[in-house]
Amino acid sequence: MKIDGEPTYKRVLLKVSGEALMGQRDYGLEPETVDRLAEEIEAVHGMGVELCLVIGGGNIFRGVSGAARGMDRAAADHMGMLATVMNALAVQNALEKRRVPTRVQSAIPMAAVCEPYIRRRAVRHMEKGRVVILAAGTGNPFFTTDTAAALRACEIGCDALLKGTKVDGVYAADPFKHPDAQRYERLTYHEVLSRDLGVMDHSAISLARENHIPILVFSIAEPGAFAKVISGEGRFTVVADDA
Repeated sequence: MKIDGEPTYKRVLLKVSGEALMGQRDYGLEPETVDRLAEEIEAVHGMGVELCLVIGGGNIFRGVSGAARGMDRAAADHMGMLATVMNALAVQNALEKRRVPTRVQSAIPMAAVCEPYIRRRAVRHMEKGRVVILAAGTGNPFFTTDTAAALRACEIGCDALLKGTKVDGVYAADPFKHPDAQRYERLTYHEVLSRDLGVMDHSAISLARENHIPILVFSIAEPGAFAKVISGEGRFTVVADDA
């Protein structure tokens, strides 16, 4: 996949939910979907963009739902973090098949399968043209992968945080249930928080707001959308400063 547009951002973090890797399945990984995600990442990497990823684990295990069934919340969240490592390794494999150099870093040390998360090392990997996949959330229970994505974007000095979803932006209501729901081109952090639009959890939005990192919400299911958004094209919603 070749994109002609010049990238708007030099360094970005892409947040993708675990559910985005399921494809047509009810749970787990669909290899074709993982490979298509790798194709999207390869295209942006080929534009010279420094790129890191945070991938959720909801396709395998979700801590909140586990806790709702009576499991200890901390134990459930740790299981969810381990699920994100499995997803990270799957995406790494798909990328390296395409000869895209990658490193997986985990907030929970597991030296046999990946590196520990070290901020300066992650930055150096990206400067050398490697895609860094950040796994295991923040390493702490009670924090979502949305919050982990915002935290890592701040720590690593990303120019933007991109959230790949099933829809092409932020809507006033679920567009699958309400086809006439209003779609927003641009929102402020305050509007997202006050209207409880569900773009990301409130901690993630607050972190992005405090560090002036724009959030771009787009459809990861649309072929070529990631590279288009990086070039300022296509359909997406920008969440940015009030000014």
